[in-house]
Amino acid sequence: MPHSTERRLQWLKYITLAGTALTALVILVGAWTRLVDAGLGCPDWPGCYGRLLVPDNEHAALRHPDVPLEPFKAWVEMAHRYVASFLGLIVLSVVAIGWSLRKSSGYPWKVSLALLVVILLQGAFGAFTVTLKLWPQVVTLHLLGGLSVLTLFFWVHMRIRLSLTRHLTTPSNAISSPKSYVSPTSSMNLLWVIGVSALILQLALGGWVTSNYSGIACQGFPTCNTQWWPEMDISEGFHLTQTVGPNYLHGQLHADARTAIHMMHRLGALLLGIALLVLWWRYRTTVSVGRALTLVVMAYVIQVILGVANVLLWLPLWLALLHTAGAVALTISMGWAVWCWRYQDNTD
Repeated sequence: MPHSTERRLQWLKYITLAGTALTALVILVGAWTRLVDAGLGCPDWPGCYGRLLVPDNEHAALRHPDVPLEPFKAWVEMAHRYVASFLGLIVLSVVAIGWSLRKSSGYPWKVSLALLVVILLQGAFGAFTVTLKLWPQVVTLHLLGGLSVLTLFFWVHMRIRLSLTRHLTTPSNAISSPKSYVSPTSSMNLLWVIGVSALILQLALGGWVTSNYSGIACQGFPTCNTQWWPEMDISEGFHLTQTVGPNYLHGQLHADARTAIHMMHRLGALLLGIALLVLWWRYRTTVSVGRALTLVVMAYVIQVILGVANVLLWLPLWLALLHTAGAVALTISMGWAVWCWRYQDNTD
């Protein structure tokens, strides 16, 4: 392998690893921004009251006299934008450095382009989050977009590591190359489809809970407001075509609608748990996949504990952030499990 190609792959390996870690940070900063009600700390986009730095009260009053400046919330919102913009630059660097490798066998060029497309969509959703005043549909899609960027960054990183190792072991060590470097399995597996779909559904429900401020719509656990099946308005809670309201800060739904959202999130967690346990049981004797799925189940259990604690402790900021971190950990661990299934144990 030419030295320049090896050097590019080495650089990309470290850049994508940093990108994966930074994406997790961006998701947590975004969650913190929402939890401290700073999502509308700046009433415009991409600047804040027309500037790239938070202005003084006098300029803010002239620019948006109807939206008083709250410096702390404005700086929190801008900090999120700064970190997200830096992440976008990392994605652009991955595409730029990988351009010369796009025709190389095994290089994840298409996945890199998908990452670029998703990060651009994330920028658009960031703008819509402000201009549409925290519309729940946009906020939820923005969260799912962040987790998609995380998954794609992780996948590109793993593919680059695999491509680099293949190049370093070919042709001299090709015969003795370890099993982890075989071609991926192409067969569909219903259990994996169900498991991944259940996770996506639960993440979407989690985003819908937080965007509609339904985290403590149910008091108590395992019951909800002292009932196993409380009064709920499912049609209103999941009315996805409602008009854009003037401002969704703190939500607009009535109590029964928020209760419905919260209860569906609990049921989604139960469904996800069953799907993960079935997957784990099926692959428990397969070394790499079994270990990876054990991590997934552990992350799931911790996430459930954090969710219950948030309800019982009335959603303290630090615990709500840990719950978001749990979603990140669950997403990454599931991505690792899928990777192990596709690239390490597909011949079992």
